[in-house]
Amino acid sequence: MKLGVLGSGMVGQAIGGKLVELGHEVVMGTRDPSKLNAWLEQLEHRARVGTFAEAAAHGEMVFNATNGAGTLEALQLVGEANLSGKILIDISNPLDFSKGMPPTLLVCNTDSLGEQIQRAFPNVKVVKSLNTLTAALMVNPKGLGNGDHTIFVSGNDAEAKAQVIAFLKREFGWKDVLDLGDIKTARGVEMVLPLWVSLYGKFGTGMLQFKVVR
Repeated sequence: MKLGVLGSGMVGQAIGGKLVELGHEVVMGTRDPSKLNAWLEQLEHRARVGTFAEAAAHGEMVFNATNGAGTLEALQLVGEANLSGKILIDISNPLDFSKGMPPTLLVCNTDSLGEQIQRAFPNVKVVKSLNTLTAALMVNPKGLGNGDHTIFVSGNDAEAKAQVIAFLKREFGWKDVLDLGDIKTARGVEMVLPLWVSLYGKFGTGMLQFKVVR
């Protein structure tokens, strides 16, 4: 499958690397191609690096792993034509570390970054997911508790969510994927991030995740 990944940080590299290992055709979108030199060498250059627009144009499905504060700007660089009609799995979080720890949120309560993306790109099928845990667990949930924890999806398009849920289970090995509802439910999964950061500080590790017992 042809997949695009927007963002060259830790999350983007983890997502892109796993997709390459699984045999997908991956283009990584970045503002700074040199940032991915070591990553490409580790993958024996089995992925390509391009602009945000090139990565999105390549992907049948696109992962948004950009920094939350710069997400909307990055997606404007992508251009709506390169995303129109496609599924955009949004992993970004609107965290604001400018006042120190714990972080605050750039948007919350009555809005979310997921909703802002959907409003800015109405022809894109935005599905919020994978934003509540560390990058290593996104692509390898069995790395903690044998995968016995919960990942969430939010989005307006039921078919798009079904495709994302199937992908997360088939490709990354997720067992418990919980559909929360429309894109407004992205507010809750984004607002849980300050708690996640506090837990990281408490235990000194990002190897933790939430489980919904029901």
